[in-house]
Amino acid sequence: MKKIAFSGTLDPITNGHLWVIGEARELADEVVVLISENPLKKPQFDVASRKDIVERSVAAQGWTNVSVVLVRGDYTARAAKRLGIDFLIRGIRNTSDFDYENLIQQANVDVLHGAKTLFVMPPRDLGSVSSSFVRGLQGPVGWHWTTRQFMPAPAYAAWILDWLRKDWDSLWPVDDANAAAWFARLTGESAYGSGARPYHNLDHLVHGLTEITVWAANAGAGAARMAVLKKAFWFHDAVYGGGSGAGSNEEQSAQLWLASGLDGGAVAVEVASLIRATEHLAPLASRHALQDVMQGVDLAILGQAADVYDGYARSVRAEYRHIEEIDYLAGRERILAHFHAQAVAGTLYPDAYFADLYKERARDNLARELAMLRERQSFAGESP
Repeated sequence: MKKIAFSGTLDPITNGHLWVIGEARELADEVVVLISENPLKKPQFDVASRKDIVERSVAAQGWTNVSVVLVRGDYTARAAKRLGIDFLIRGIRNTSDFDYENLIQQANVDVLHGAKTLFVMPPRDLGSVSSSFVRGLQGPVGWHWTTRQFMPAPAYAAWILDWLRKDWDSLWPVDDANAAAWFARLTGESAYGSGARPYHNLDHLVHGLTEITVWAANAGAGAARMAVLKKAFWFHDAVYGGGSGAGSNEEQSAQLWLASGLDGGAVAVEVASLIRATEHLAPLASRHALQDVMQGVDLAILGQAADVYDGYARSVRAEYRHIEEIDYLAGRERILAHFHAQAVAGTLYPDAYFADLYKERARDNLARELAMLRERQSFAGESP
């Protein structure tokens, strides 16, 4: 077989879609991915963006015999026939899928005189994966950790960036050129989008911003309080790893915020105060009413499930890969011992909402990593 086509809205492309495309490659010399533009649907990504995401996802697999074609104003089976493709390929996950796809197949052939359809059945771990399934996971705390496992990396990166842009646009006018420039800067290589940030990155932003949204819903907080917290979280690690200015990373991030011109007056001062509140080892000169919430958001990672926490710990080590092991172990133990003492005393999360959610798991996670650090220190300190 020379050509076979796989079609869909692909909003977003998932690992299930990639599996079907991979099966098509086993059957044909060339695979064409047909992306439909249906005016009745309201996808998250426009059709040009979906085409780009699919092309990058395919390229990441190293597949050179897969092309992507947009279908506008036509049935995919008829468009496939016009392109010299006699067969479409579809994944069948269950009997409901088969009943639906069989009707479509009959219409394609009998009514439209288009390409016939071949059906393949995905493995069990991909049996429930679809675009609608992935979209349905968005919202609760940790949704991004969950969706990542179901999407190719380019699709996940595009999804996260799109989500962040919508959150950003809820804080400043969409047509504000200064705001657009700061979004690009904060999500780019000089800040959270840097490849040198395995932890303090775009995922960290999504986690914190989601924590704030969920906290506001549960605490009955108004839009103004939520916005102040989100603005502070957007900038709290804008400078990380030393920076080039005076003062701590947090102070430099606060100064960057003040220089941004995104807000002025009392709001700018409030946001700067909350940014400084994430410097957990230094006493603050003044307190803000939302300081306890900001600290809870920033330290929420400590109270996640063990596998999420362990991934965070590995990412932090990777972020400090330039530090010698013995020095890293000593520094990491110092900060974790501080947090663990607070966890034992019940003061790690001053805000009751975060304390109820995370205090017990944080204590256990911190104790487990401290034990591992001390074991590694004993090995690192041995003479060769």
